[in-house]
Amino acid sequence: MFFRDKFLDCESPNCPTQVIDMLIQIITTSDKRDELENIATRLVKQRLAACCQIDGPITSIYSWNDNVESAEEFRCTIKTLADNFDAVKSMILELHSYQQPQIVSLKIEQAEPGFQQWVETSVDVQA
Repeated sequence: MFFRDKFLDCESPNCPTQVIDMLIQIITTSDKRDELENIATRLVKQRLAACCQIDGPITSIYSWNDNVESAEEFRCTIKTLADNFDAVKSMILELHSYQQPQIVSLKIEQAEPGFQQWVETSVDVQA
């Protein structure tokens, strides 16, 4: 059953009409590529994410302890469903070496229908 099927009987004007309302990308960064590879592998193996993409290095310039810092980092983009955000966040916090890692979620507003279906069937909802 696809995720959107559970909303077919919904009568409220606030009912989601497409699974696209639930697709998200979660982004985190680290200065250790192997750390992100470990996180990504665990997320996909545990079906919390359909896919994780690691790119970089990138340059991050940020404020930390009242100083402007600069670091070479790698970025991990995680494709999942919104209901899995808390579980993904918990795993990142458990495995990440940073005191305060970046963990942000971006709603996917449009996607190719086949991609939507693939994400739906590749993850288990953790809500």
